[in-house]
Amino acid sequence: MKLLFLGGAGAMAKAILPLMRDDEVFEHVTIADLSAPVATERAKEFGDKFSGIAVDATNHDALVKVMKDHDMAMSFVGPSYFFEAKIGKAAVDAGINYISIADDYDAFLAVHDLDDDAARAGNKILTGFGNSPGLTQILAKKGYHSMDTPEEISVNWAGGSNEEIGPANILHVMHLMTGTTLQWRDYQAERVPCGGGRKVVDFPAPIGRIPVFYTGHAESVTLPRYLKGLKDVYLHGGSAPAWIFPFVAKLAKIGLTKTHERRMRTLKFITPFLPLFSSKKDPDKSVGRVEVTGKHEGNPVRSTYTYVGHIARITSLPCYLAAKWCAQGKFDDKPGGVYPPERLIDDYEAFLAELSGLGLEMDLSREREAIT
Repeated sequence: MKLLFLGGAGAMAKAILPLMRDDEVFEHVTIADLSAPVATERAKEFGDKFSGIAVDATNHDALVKVMKDHDMAMSFVGPSYFFEAKIGKAAVDAGINYISIADDYDAFLAVHDLDDDAARAGNKILTGFGNSPGLTQILAKKGYHSMDTPEEISVNWAGGSNEEIGPANILHVMHLMTGTTLQWRDYQAERVPCGGGRKVVDFPAPIGRIPVFYTGHAESVTLPRYLKGLKDVYLHGGSAPAWIFPFVAKLAKIGLTKTHERRMRTLKFITPFLPLFSSKKDPDKSVGRVEVTGKHEGNPVRSTYTYVGHIARITSLPCYLAAKWCAQGKFDDKPGGVYPPERLIDDYEAFLAELSGLGLEMDLSREREAIT
């Protein structure tokens, strides 16, 4: 497979470039960045299989032209609320498959509007194959099928402030704490304020027990669509140290994050002060916890799954593996369309086993525990 890797020179992408280098499925990888020298320099680090080019993801015609020279496009470009639908539309027009780590709920809703177009074109748009969303939905599907009558799914995630991230991640945090998002309550979608719904969750070390809040990730939108019959689906996120998300919520309250343009100006202003937001004492890993509650053989049960790792690895590995499976023809039985993970991955046990083999640390042992 000849892959176009948009954003492949960024911090999130570094973890999977060695895997692509050593994987025969990826015959050639074109790393695309706004800066040709940056893309070329990153490509040189990994050998002849890689090349680097300049691509502006907002230039539709130019992006389509580049895509047509490849079998598949992968995007780590963010923020996804701004880019996902644009890049997805280019992939449909180019007639190739596409995969991303897009995380915002409104990015999913926007790219989902391409479902009919992708179906007619016969190509697949794989959206949200990171960690949250991404791995969380695959774990949710595993829990959903672990019991007779699943009723509620609670997805929780948290990031350590000592992780290596880029400007798109900061814009994303501003966006997901601004305005409202969607949760699934009592069998229907409900608008709730971002930053509301505070609760405390026990995560794996090094994050531990911290407060989390309603945030604008996609799981509470996608899971009820494709895992039928659920009464409630909740999505909460947070950070360690815990004060960061409430601080961003205050920026949102005074209007500094209301639009993409305002977020860009706010980012420019706060960038010199970002070192103050973390220290070497803060966690350098990120975590997720997925709980599925329901009944099995008439008794109340809960399946709980967790994962932990550096954000670049836990975000990029599911995307890498899904792209590989796509290239291997494992999704050829499915028609064209827009696919979040729970709609696409039927053999979730095999997918999780391969992720584990790649070094993604998960605890899947707490399945169908009795609730007393």
